[in-house]
Amino acid sequence: MKLESRQFVASTALLLACTAGHAEVLKWGANRDIGSLDPYSYGDSFTINVLNHTYEGLVRYDKDLKIEPALAVSWEILEDQITWRFKLRPDVTFHNGNSFTAEDVVASLQRVSHETSPLKGNLPAYVSASVVDDLTLDIVLNGTYPLLLNDLTNIHIFDKQWLVENDAELPTDIGAGTEGYATYHANGTGPFIVESRQPDAKTVFTVNPDWWDTPAHNLTGFELLPVTSAATRVAALLSGEISFTNDAPVQDLPRLEAAPGVNVLEGVDLRTVMIGMSYRDTLDNGSDNPFKDLKVRQALYQAIDMDQLQKKVMRGKSRNAGAVVAPPIPGYTESLDERMAFDVDAAKALLAEAGVPEGFEFDFNCLQDGLVNEEQICQAIASMWSRIGLSPRLDVAPRAVQTPKRTNGQADVYTLGWATLPMLDAYSPLLQIFHSKEGNSGVFNWGDWSFPELDELVQSAGAELDLDKRLAMETAALQIVKDELIMLPLHQQPMAWATTEAVTDMPLFPDNKPRLWFASMQ
Repeated sequence: MKLESRQFVASTALLLACTAGHAEVLKWGANRDIGSLDPYSYGDSFTINVLNHTYEGLVRYDKDLKIEPALAVSWEILEDQITWRFKLRPDVTFHNGNSFTAEDVVASLQRVSHETSPLKGNLPAYVSASVVDDLTLDIVLNGTYPLLLNDLTNIHIFDKQWLVENDAELPTDIGAGTEGYATYHANGTGPFIVESRQPDAKTVFTVNPDWWDTPAHNLTGFELLPVTSAATRVAALLSGEISFTNDAPVQDLPRLEAAPGVNVLEGVDLRTVMIGMSYRDTLDNGSDNPFKDLKVRQALYQAIDMDQLQKKVMRGKSRNAGAVVAPPIPGYTESLDERMAFDVDAAKALLAEAGVPEGFEFDFNCLQDGLVNEEQICQAIASMWSRIGLSPRLDVAPRAVQTPKRTNGQADVYTLGWATLPMLDAYSPLLQIFHSKEGNSGVFNWGDWSFPELDELVQSAGAELDLDKRLAMETAALQIVKDELIMLPLHQQPMAWATTEAVTDMPLFPDNKPRLWFASMQ
């Protein structure tokens, strides 16, 4: 069955449900749009999460964030310890009707690991994949590696024939402005089919009537509606124009909690918010770079009043962090989570010791559509830094504008949030942020730092199958991150969702990723 006929089946089912008065279309008001319909186009958790409703991986996380089978039903490590054999789920079809086989998995792995792929760092140990038979494939790694299944949870599987027919075998890249057929079209195996897309306006998903799994939801579809204004998003929820948001503004939670017909779900995100700095010889304006001096980095750290930030900007909903990973993440230890004291005088003294007593100018790159209250966070921190004589030039713009600056080394100082997804292990930021930039390591090392001792620990941890030994190495690497202040940790951001009373079930997941195939409406 071709895509057009499959979409006709889904649309017909939706029309019949509407006629019967039982249409269950959830309207998801998000704080921003997805960047693309290609899940490989950028390492953005929100885009990947939304597209996980259309595309699927070989494995997935269950409600307790434990790994379970998805498009693969079983796996084993062969005798050489570097080859993993996967048995695939039979009788699965893509949304265009094509059968799912091992060829599709191999093509997808080749695409996401391509040298131009922004997500190549999500498969750090991958070397190659080969077909054994239609429902069996082997994945070869560069050595023993304990976290392959974690990595594969967010490696979405494409239809090889669809890729070839549409000249889409190479990855796209939001940061580089590289687009292709997969940027605007989708064809997965997941519970929902992309029916239409208007970037920055609306993306419509309809239910996949032929999904291999048994749906726990009763939705006939959902609409993703980017509503960038927090006030507009709240008004839309209160009026019923949207039925769900995964970004209820923290400053409006008391109002939402008091509103009739609104349910608020709260938690603390796994995402740790950090500030990164350039370690290049010069700043973007061509002047010498003081951030290479540890004393300057410490001055920036001690000039930030986190208690004030937590109370005023985050409305008491965030959790101040001394470590760059949250407590539930393997590799975390409590001793890493202690913060240095807020001390303006000490910060000024450190700048003087570093030879910049009068301060200096630098660009501070922030997103309008990124982290919770990011613009307010940046404004507050810029003000705090100005008190010690620094002159941050606040540069706030949408993600689409700021991402190229960050990836091209044009951001002196920048914000970054990292939830260790999909790996849910400290190895994720250690490899992708803190490791030197080489190959598929350091993909998000936008500051160009390099600490050989840290790199060695990360590489050793990535090859260690003994859990206790691996976690000890990760903790030692995180200690270097803390001692060198490679990035400045701020907090784990609050997680607040809200629904109208029309939504009867919406499980709140600790990774802050809505999974609408568990949602129900009345």
